Amino acid sequence: MSHDPLLQPYQLKHLTLRNRFMITAHEPAYAEDGMPKERYRAYHVERARAGVALTMTAGSASVSRDSPPAFNNILAWKDEVVGWLRQLVTACHDEGAAVMIQLTHLGRRTRWDRDDWLPVVSSSHAREAAHRAFPKRAEDWDLDRILADYADAAERMKDAGMDGIELEAYGHLLDQFWSPLTNDLDDPWGGSLDNRLRFTFEVLRAIRRRVGDDFIVGIRHVADEMLPGGITRDDGIEISRRLRDSGMVDFLNVIRGHIDTDAGLADVIPVQGMKGAPHLEFAGEIRRATGLPTFHAGRISDVATARHAVASGLLDMVGMTRAHIADPHIVRKVVEGREDDIRPCVGANYCLDRIYQGGAAFCLHNAAAGRELTMPHVIPAADRRKRVTVVGTGPGGLEAARVAAERGHEVTVFEAASQPGGQIRLTARDRRRREMLAIIDWRMAQCEKRGVRFHFDTYAEADTVLATDPDEVIVATGGFPDVDVVSLGNDLVCSTWDILAGDVKPGTEVLIYDDAGDHAGLQAADLISASGAAVEIVTPDRMFAPEVMAMNIVPYMRRLQSRDVTFTVTWRLRSVIRLDGGLSVALGSDYGDAIRVRFVDQVVVNHGTVPMAGLYFDLKPLSSNLGAVDYEALTTGGMQALRPNPEGRFRLFRIGDAVAARNTHAAIYDALRLVKDL
Repeated sequence: MSHDPLLQPYQLKHLTLRNRFMITAHEPAYAEDGMPKERYRAYHVERARAGVALTMTAGSASVSRDSPPAFNNILAWKDEVVGWLRQLVTACHDEGAAVMIQLTHLGRRTRWDRDDWLPVVSSSHAREAAHRAFPKRAEDWDLDRILADYADAAERMKDAGMDGIELEAYGHLLDQFWSPLTNDLDDPWGGSLDNRLRFTFEVLRAIRRRVGDDFIVGIRHVADEMLPGGITRDDGIEISRRLRDSGMVDFLNVIRGHIDTDAGLADVIPVQGMKGAPHLEFAGEIRRATGLPTFHAGRISDVATARHAVASGLLDMVGMTRAHIADPHIVRKVVEGREDDIRPCVGANYCLDRIYQGGAAFCLHNAAAGRELTMPHVIPAADRRKRVTVVGTGPGGLEAARVAAERGHEVTVFEAASQPGGQIRLTARDRRRREMLAIIDWRMAQCEKRGVRFHFDTYAEADTVLATDPDEVIVATGGFPDVDVVSLGNDLVCSTWDILAGDVKPGTEVLIYDDAGDHAGLQAADLISASGAAVEIVTPDRMFAPEVMAMNIVPYMRRLQSRDVTFTVTWRLRSVIRLDGGLSVALGSDYGDAIRVRFVDQVVVNHGTVPMAGLYFDLKPLSSNLGAVDYEALTTGGMQALRPNPEGRFRLFRIGDAVAARNTHAAIYDALRLVKDL
């Protein structure tokens, strides 16, 4: 029996949880037609198989028609959901994990122009900034039908075999009633705290009448909105005690903060460069005040912090949700004494930011997460050992080397620089984004354990590669900055890379032309403005930095808005001319013939990269596949079998920015899906 606090079982009512690891409710947006079908099931089963004690599905499942999902959520108001959830529950139970689901009515946290085009409903007309809908103030008949919807949904979840349910009360309808900021109803639903809590207790009573006292019912609730005029810490403790005293709540899952704005959401669910586990001590305070089983998640991204949370009595169950997206096998590796093999969550938040922009959740550096049906988390050994040569040690090249080594191949890697990392190393020069280096460090450690041979300070040419007598060659040489963006004056600009690398010093009046919309533009603006320079970020898009996405934009804005930085959208860089010791910059528009002129002393361009593909084209005629990729096999998880040149000595593939400017995830995904079957 292990003495590790994280590996101790926990008794929640009648349910024995095998350890203290849980995945809190989140919506990866893998549902199909509002149903948790095969892909959704495979995602949770992978983590159950690896040892997690409790997986909480949905984030959240909608109980009513007039709570249309803000993204691809489960529809708990449909009877057909029962069958799909029963399959998921059975599969996770077979692996030893308990399964619960989070239920909600979104209230104002959605839009009226989705699905059935019903008005958004809340406890006031106050609009939520994030989703922009002006809600209808709830009437008695609205509350009657929503109460019935909650009870119906809870009964469906019990019928599906769920071990319990969790109600969401942070940013959604239930706590919209709680907060004075979002409840201006008259008695009996508004005014005093008793009245503001009345609807929640009516919901709990309706659910208990339907599912009985033995079924586990918990609530994930805000216990301090951290907003002037909102729910205070003292309010939150009192609400928590009242939930306990009701006798209808079996556990609390504690949230601190508000999620109605991008900035608020990032404080609740911190991204890289922000404090880790910022609300852990507060969750422990709620546990001490109530004595109820207490769960919490909030950037608890490493096992040491999770262990502290349990050992110190702050939590009963620890949510490591984004961490389990990055590595679903955390528990297995802890049990096996392999904590150093855990793929780290770097807080890039690619997973959640994609969801909030209408996509499915993917981990920045685990391309198998969410693709369990086609991509392996554990790489199987190959039937025959091959010689694999990789050129480049950015994230894609290192992933190719790692996967090939795990297949059991003899792997040789060439890198022109003296250190691995590619563009990641440039990114990590910003202290706030230093965690990105873990993407490289983890892969280097995995490669070194498996005997990969690295040759740094080596500019690989065709002869260099051929000397390794390879069976497979992966070109991951990346790209170089593209600053060829204007008809006149390209020689007068520098790239964001020049600024970030320190090769070019910041000017004093600087225009950053950002036509890529990714982190590099904002990082350059951050570095330049920190020197005291005046910065204008110009983009032809109708919004700035669209590739950075909602939650990652927050730390940038908190710094840039405190400095002399302005943002100008819908203008395109046309020309740069040296004039009177400075630069005259002409800006044009895609919307008409308007021209604006700026006088600055520096122009910095962020316009993606051009592939460094010379080596690839030198090797291409010598390869058996002539560099060709079977896209049908690539996209369905199949093996590459194209060999249009049977006389070729090796197969050749290129990945990442060596193909086209994309991002870290794309490079890693390229590598995984090509190399997993070599």
